[in-house]
Amino acid sequence: MRALVMTAPSQGPDRTEVRDVAAPRPGAGEVTIDVAHAGINFIDVMARRGDTGYASWPFAPGKEVAGTVREVGAGVTSLAAGQRVAALLPGAGGLAEVAVAPAALTVPVPDEVPSAVAAAAPLMLATALLLLTDAARFAPGETVLVHSASGGVGGAVAQLVPALGGGRLVGTVGRADKIPAALKSGYDAAVAREGDLAEAVRAATGDGVDVVLDPLGTALLDADLEVINPSGRVVLFGNAGGGQAAALPGLDRLRAGNVAIGGFSISALAVTAPERVAVALRRVLGLVAEGRLDVPVTEIGSLAEAPAAHQLLADGRGTGKYVARIIAADS
Repeated sequence: MRALVMTAPSQGPDRTEVRDVAAPRPGAGEVTIDVAHAGINFIDVMARRGDTGYASWPFAPGKEVAGTVREVGAGVTSLAAGQRVAALLPGAGGLAEVAVAPAALTVPVPDEVPSAVAAAAPLMLATALLLLTDAARFAPGETVLVHSASGGVGGAVAQLVPALGGGRLVGTVGRADKIPAALKSGYDAAVAREGDLAEAVRAATGDGVDVVLDPLGTALLDADLEVINPSGRVVLFGNAGGGQAAALPGLDRLRAGNVAIGGFSISALAVTAPERVAVALRRVLGLVAEGRLDVPVTEIGSLAEAPAAHQLLADGRGTGKYVARIIAADS
């Protein structure tokens, strides 16, 4: 089978290639999937550049797939060969013609959900849902600030907030030319991360915010705490800029502001509580099937085009969600 392989750390696509490799077989509690579409995510870029804990070399990227079950491993009774599914892959390897996934993180795809959209659900949509419902404890009517609003998770949050009861959405983007994309995806206001960011956010909201979803490590944490309302929640769910994260603020500052800071990693949750990830995945696929969640994706035509999409994300030039077509899909 063909699979995308990163051979060594790099800031560019020069060490990423399509290789012929042996197709995997499922172990106990696993399934193999003939991959129709695979999601492309910034976590692939973090692995490619050699961030600590994201890859060992050579590395096969790809954390989310949609396709059909090829083979089930021992003990798997909830899934069957030929069934349309979507899956989160804790060990990656989804940018390939065949992927192996834990059965606990593989769920059926409703007929109404196209394969390309289903491939965006296991990591992107499930992350967005869990960030709002579990990590941030979002309540209808609250104001949510999302950094990197024009990206995949940012766009998914903009779609999910109305489905969860509605609220005000404010986004930040890395460059002013990305503001229109954030507004188009559903944000009420968007600002570029330049100058006095806290002042720009306060001007956009007319007040503070109740929830901050921040994938940029601790780089913007001071600004987050400047705009958060009493009883607000800041959720750190990535380190897109790389490097060593700074220490968190002291307890006195958090108590004085009545603010909570939490962390979230869907990859870690997939290991420690896979059933929670599977429930979230089923829920978002159901929302798509019901027409309550509209997920625009940009489909690239082949595995060979994936490195260029990774570079768009690495350069901060990507917008929205990218998925790669791996093999022909029925929908």
